[in-house]
Amino acid sequence: MTEAYPLQWPAGIPRTKRPARSAFGDVTIHRAAKELIWEIERMHGRLPVVSTNLELRNDGLPYSKQRPIVDCGVAVYFMRRDKQMVFACDRWDRIEHNMRAITKTIDALRGIERWGSTDLMERAFTGFEALPAPEQWWQVLGVIEGASLDDVDAAYRRKAREAHPDTGGSDAAMARLNAARDQARSRSVATP
Repeated sequence: MTEAYPLQWPAGIPRTKRPARSAFGDVTIHRAAKELIWEIERMHGRLPVVSTNLELRNDGLPYSKQRPIVDCGVAVYFMRRDKQMVFACDRWDRIEHNMRAITKTIDALRGIERWGSTDLMERAFTGFEALPAPEQWWQVLGVIEGASLDDVDAAYRRKAREAHPDTGGSDAAMARLNAARDQARSRSVATP
């Protein structure tokens, strides 16, 4: 389950190196979060979780006095048509401005639907589906994380019999297996 605190940044979305000042003006975190939730509800999103580095009270609201926040990124997770969606923004140097940017983005996508191009909106939303965590090499090979190179090679040969295109597998399955073996080998080279 996605947590509201600390920030749970989605896999596959690059981070902004130097957040900029925005032109959103004065907006409180409370107002920005409220507007974001309303916008999600307007597009029939359910179960929103707004994840930030703001420490939260037991009632889910942020503490009023907090240490300065270094990472002002915001990721909002929610369900829409039985799919988990995620929008994330860390372009701006204030949490409330990143919330506002996500709100405006969702509003623009809802505009596509309001203007009569629902199929375009659905295609646009596929890019915001939450991605699963990347698969680790030891999971692909079916070994433990600290497996020896001999164990890695044995597991690779065993799995290659099924994954190879000549024996009923596919190019994609073999490429996945090769990538896992290469990651395992590079790990042993990098560690003394």
